[in-house]
Amino acid sequence: MKPARTKTPRKLLVKKGSQTSLKDPVGVYCRVRPLSLPDQECCIEVINNTTVQLHTPEGYRLNRNGDYKETQYSFKQVFGTHTTQKELFDVVANPLVDDLIHGKNGLLFTYGVTGSGKTHTMTGSPGEGGLLPRCLDMIFNSIGTFQAKRYVFKSNDRNSMDIQCEVDALLERQKREAMPNPKTPSGKRQVDPEFADMINVQEFCKAEEVDEDSVYGVFVSYIEIYNNYIYDLLEEVPFDPIKPKPPQSKLLREDKNHNMYVAGCTEVEVKSTEEAFEVFWRGQKKRRIANTHLNRESSRSHSVFNIKLVQAPLDADGDNVLQEKEQITISQLSLVDLAGSERTNRTKAEGNRLREAGNINQSLMTLRTCMEVLRENQMYGTNKMVPYRDSKLTHLFKNYFDGEGKVRMIVCVNPKAEDYEESLQVMRFAEVTQEVEVARPVDRAICGLTPGRRYRNQARGGPVGDEPLVTEVVLQSFPPLPSCELLDINDEQTLPRLIEALEKRHHLRQMMIEEFHKQSITFKALLQEFDNAVLNKENYIQGKLNEKEKVISGQKLEIERLEKKNKTLEYKIEILEKTTTIYEEDKRTLQQELEAQSQKLQRQFSDKRRLEARLQGMVTETTMKWEKECERRVAAKQLEMQNKLWVKDEKLKQLKAIVTEPKAEKPERPSRERDREKVTQRAVSPSPVPNAPPIRLRHRRSRSAGDRWVDHKPASNVQTETVMQPHVPHAITVSVANEKALAKCEKYMLTHQELASDGEIETKLIKGDVYKTRGGGQSVQFTDIETLKQESPTGRKRRSSSAAPAQPDGTESEWTDVETRCSVAVEMRAGSQLGPGYQHHAQPKRKKP
Repeated sequence: MKPARTKTPRKLLVKKGSQTSLKDPVGVYCRVRPLSLPDQECCIEVINNTTVQLHTPEGYRLNRNGDYKETQYSFKQVFGTHTTQKELFDVVANPLVDDLIHGKNGLLFTYGVTGSGKTHTMTGSPGEGGLLPRCLDMIFNSIGTFQAKRYVFKSNDRNSMDIQCEVDALLERQKREAMPNPKTPSGKRQVDPEFADMINVQEFCKAEEVDEDSVYGVFVSYIEIYNNYIYDLLEEVPFDPIKPKPPQSKLLREDKNHNMYVAGCTEVEVKSTEEAFEVFWRGQKKRRIANTHLNRESSRSHSVFNIKLVQAPLDADGDNVLQEKEQITISQLSLVDLAGSERTNRTKAEGNRLREAGNINQSLMTLRTCMEVLRENQMYGTNKMVPYRDSKLTHLFKNYFDGEGKVRMIVCVNPKAEDYEESLQVMRFAEVTQEVEVARPVDRAICGLTPGRRYRNQARGGPVGDEPLVTEVVLQSFPPLPSCELLDINDEQTLPRLIEALEKRHHLRQMMIEEFHKQSITFKALLQEFDNAVLNKENYIQGKLNEKEKVISGQKLEIERLEKKNKTLEYKIEILEKTTTIYEEDKRTLQQELEAQSQKLQRQFSDKRRLEARLQGMVTETTMKWEKECERRVAAKQLEMQNKLWVKDEKLKQLKAIVTEPKAEKPERPSRERDREKVTQRAVSPSPVPNAPPIRLRHRRSRSAGDRWVDHKPASNVQTETVMQPHVPHAITVSVANEKALAKCEKYMLTHQELASDGEIETKLIKGDVYKTRGGGQSVQFTDIETLKQESPTGRKRRSSSAAPAQPDGTESEWTDVETRCSVAVEMRAGSQLGPGYQHHAQPKRKKP
């Protein structure tokens, strides 16, 4: 018969990550070992049952304040130097074993420096068993009477269990017992005195609420992680004295439930504490230990002792194991004894010991890194990758930190001063670890069968213990047979006694047969009565069933009617839902149209406001523009009229001077060539500015010390070679007045030349102040005129004719040629290039609108 394969049902019922958000922190406990010598200096002090204090021993450097530094660390519970193994087990390991029996996983590991008592805590010593033998004792005390027979459960290489029926298990047992060297230790062997005291636990401990309707099987395995390689300590290697075969390392693999396991690891089924500890002790002898400077028997590898508990419920009769693989539950408790962290400068390690120490420290550092990343992810919500794969140790137990069971750690410390720095690092690691939270494991599924099946079967008449059979009772009621040994030929008593005894037995047998017939007849009558009663009961039940069927038929009809009504209502509801959907669609469409119209109106309103603001700006700008243009045109017109008036005034003044001048000898008229030259050398004369103040009679200086001037010298001026020349320092000299030059200066000067009445060149310096106008331009207000005139030293007067006689006193004749004067004056006609006010009143050029 093929064995039925199974796996943990908890994996099927609860997927990873689907558990509730309930989390428990990693339970971290501290155990302080006593000092080896009473006069040693101590650096660790137990403050209370949850706090220890580290103080710097003498000879170490001080802190910044110059005082010895004291640091306190808190744990879930602190166990002092006088703590017994029983007290430690009750607090730390007892809950893990109880969870194991109820189908939950657990991980317990000891951590500390070399020589801090980790192996003693886990294994124990003669007369004082550690956590491991006490866990085994509690397991077998709890399931001792409910264990399945050997080989009912059978392990495979896929981290799961196969279950066999009773016949297959019996054949397997006979096959193993026939082997010359059975690998499985027998429970009938005598306990090895080497470890007999370790497993002799005086205190009886048992789990509560053990499922009595299940059978249990216990499998143990023992591995070590040495130099980051995994070795099976229970593997049987044939001894070859010629060429010994080194142990082969094992690989880590992941099963279908994403749990890590050691492929090809030996799992031994055990039935008692003694047998389990004997398997452990056999593997312990293979574990690598060495003598170092700090510890005579220092563990050079991490050891992992796995206790796997397989549970399967009984069938409905309570006789055999239920052959349903979905109902099999596998739970595991891993007891880990970590190698001690150490500093090579203290252990004086060399060669292999140095390499071992490096690998030990590296794996412990990886464990610490994993804890720090887990804490950071949980505290700050990050999602950093936890480096489980950097070490075989962390990779093997990554499922526990992902929420596959409880995690407990015992920090073992040595209070001596020489281990201060190492103990400080251990305390810091413990502080980080107890901040890591692990998801709480869920309860295993209930099989659904009626509880109490095992004992109910025994009460029903099943095979119970050592009850005597009916055949044995009948045989005991017969008279005993006499001795049948014939020692003499003439013996005549033995055979008659034997015949008599046989006759009695035959008579008794006949009586019993008659009694049996009577009893059988009576029993048949009782059976007939019972059959009649059963038949009557069946008839009664049938009648009741018929009534119930009628009621059920009526109820079915009512149900059909209600179903039809329900369908009608569902159809109406469907129609209403469709109508509602149509209305909702219309409503959404209308709302969208309304929103579109609202947005359109909003845009139109915004465009209207922008257009109004733009038109208002254009109107304001146009108004200001036309106002300025009108002002400019009015000013230009006024200036033009003033220039015309000025021209007329000049003409009148000259005519008046000509008319009022006393007539004398008619001067000689210059030749036309000379007049033509004079006329071409004439410059434009200045014109007054509106509202200009009257010309002062006194002459002003031709320069100013602080103001800047525009020196306007027309290109038509004639260069005179006089000693006195007009000179203005720091002036801008221009030939045509422009707005740019006027904007940079405060004073204006025009050099104007004209022909005097005596025919000489008369130079006038017309000066004025520069002002800014409202339109943004500049205007010149003339304030003063300076005149430079040349005269002949002979005092000769010009005449209109060379034949005119001269006056005897040498003065100019009182009469003047009126025609000549008029011709000079007439050249300054309106619209000519005369009138400096018109030419030099700078206005900003504007474009016509």
